[in-house]
Amino acid sequence: MLLLNGPNLNRLGKREPDIYGKETLDDVERDVRKVLQRYSHELDAKQSNHEGELIDWLHDANDHYIGVIFNPGAYTHTSIALRDAIQSINVPVIEVHISNVHSRESFRHTSLLAPVCQGQIVGLGTKGYQMAAIFLGERNGEEKNE
Repeated sequence: MLLLNGPNLNRLGKREPDIYGKETLDDVERDVRKVLQRYSHELDAKQSNHEGELIDWLHDANDHYIGVIFNPGAYTHTSIALRDAIQSINVPVIEVHISNVHSRESFRHTSLLAPVCQGQIVGLGTKGYQMAAIFLGERNGEEKNE
């Protein structure tokens, strides 16, 4: 499984904690790994503030991963290039946002990516990442009984 985070998410836990919480990106990655262990899936996690790098990773996902959990940050509302990259691959992509983008500034209300993603999770804090992992884990294998 691939976990991608876009611009400014490297600042998670420091940037506007009243909106995004106090958890760090390392915390998010740890929690998603725990979920995926139940399905015997491993996680590769990457973050970039650069659109082209995110596009390259999405292209590579087509040959290497069974799903992508993607928080594109502000690129959600601006990047036709990311939309085209998602549309060009065959693996499911779940778009995740920590805050409820629909209760924020009006420019955040439209996702250019959602129409080409398998689904979208917004406003549930960092638990949204875990929910995406559960969905993709169940879609691609059975939960281990321990």
